[in-house]
Amino acid sequence: MKKIEIVGYQRANLGRTESQAIRAEGNVPCVLYGGEEQVHFYAPAILFRDLLYTPNIYEVALNIEGDEYRAILQESQFHPVSDTLLHADFLLVTDKKPVKIAVPVRLIGTAPGVQKGGKLVTRVRKLRVKGAIENIPDFIDVDVSGLDLGKSVRVGQIPLQNLEMLEQASNPVASIEIPRALRGTVK
Repeated sequence: MKKIEIVGYQRANLGRTESQAIRAEGNVPCVLYGGEEQVHFYAPAILFRDLLYTPNIYEVALNIEGDEYRAILQESQFHPVSDTLLHADFLLVTDKKPVKIAVPVRLIGTAPGVQKGGKLVTRVRKLRVKGAIENIPDFIDVDVSGLDLGKSVRVGQIPLQNLEMLEQASNPVASIEIPRALRGTVK
């Protein structure tokens, strides 16, 4: 899992007006959950660019006025019109406690159905898994080299080691759609 560092500062006052003042200065109010007590802090909004606007997942090294925490981004809230980041929630990561996280899917291989004229369609971009933080991969590789026209790879067919899948086993991850021109001829 890739790592990124965010430097933050403790929040003295909590509440709506204080949060609005923090946002007006170009910062984002944040909360760190999962410890003995919640840690309220704020961080510059520019530091969230590499964390949010990418399909990758990151382990975040939070540095809050000298206190270091290992965390993952649990949830982020955006303004409905301007699409600016309003709030971020982090979850404290420990070696003992498993985490639930959505891991990006990467399709590998060449499908015979594509070579016959079909279209490879990705049904799911991320899969939710549960496991220890050191076992979480950067990607879940899905092999599509066995897919023919009209076939699909389902969640239950993906092998995982030391992780628990939190998705339904019958959900399709990738499939080969049959084009209209070939629909009557394929059996």
